[in-house]
Amino acid sequence: MLIVHDPRCAEFGSAHRPERPTRVTAAAAHLRTQHPDWRWSEPGEVGDDTLLLAHTRAHLERLAQPRDFDEDTPYFEGIFDHARRAVAAAMVAMQGALSGGEKTFSLMRPPGHHATAGQAMGFCYLNQAAVAATAARALGAARVAVWDFDAHHGNGTEAILDGRPGYLFCSVHQFPGYPGTGTRNTENCRNWVVGPHGPRERHLRVLEDSWRQILAFNPELVVVSAGFDGYVHDPVASLSLEIEDFATIGRWVREAALPTTALLEGGYSDDLPLLVDAFLSAWAP
Repeated sequence: MLIVHDPRCAEFGSAHRPERPTRVTAAAAHLRTQHPDWRWSEPGEVGDDTLLLAHTRAHLERLAQPRDFDEDTPYFEGIFDHARRAVAAAMVAMQGALSGGEKTFSLMRPPGHHATAGQAMGFCYLNQAAVAATAARALGAARVAVWDFDAHHGNGTEAILDGRPGYLFCSVHQFPGYPGTGTRNTENCRNWVVGPHGPRERHLRVLEDSWRQILAFNPELVVVSAGFDGYVHDPVASLSLEIEDFATIGRWVREAALPTTALLEGGYSDDLPLLVDAFLSAWAP
């Protein structure tokens, strides 16, 4: 297992916000202790040409302006650089999976799946899943799937990939819930909704159904938007998954044996290190 991580991703934000630095510092410390044999890599840089695969030039210019984007998505000093590094990590992870079949996980912040081509929102500034997927297609992958199991709909990823040939986007998420989207299907974007406080067993069934759709697409690369806020004790969602359910998800990914990379999205419980570990440990063997 390769973990792509830059410690600088903890150098912004506040301990009083859900998307806080300890999300990654605690997870990194836990994984290093529990899995000393796993490899770690820091991302390099990513240029505007790569970001423009999924974003507009106007959006990149806006990210450099010191104004808040919305209540959930404030401006932080250097946030454009932090978001770039998250994308760079996704690119390293994608290339490792695509070229060598290496199991790779990007342990970075900020998350990305709510960011649209032209708008930062929902803690997200740049959409690293969408950039990694479009870059993979540019590198020659004929079919790229994005599987989003975050508790919140990956509206940004869907908006970027919708209607574009060679992509499949599948999202399982809480509804009603932020951002209020993800209730319709298109030719290449498919959604499954789970009600607040719904039965854990139903959530697992729809996750498995969505994963089967990914497999039926026969992708040459799977990009997993790995959000862990479907956990029963997460403070920003109202779902029912337990720690062992994330191990089940990891086992599905392992058994599929497809070139796959996973990127940290949501997950705001203090148990996040255990949730990430359960997923990765089941995927790694």
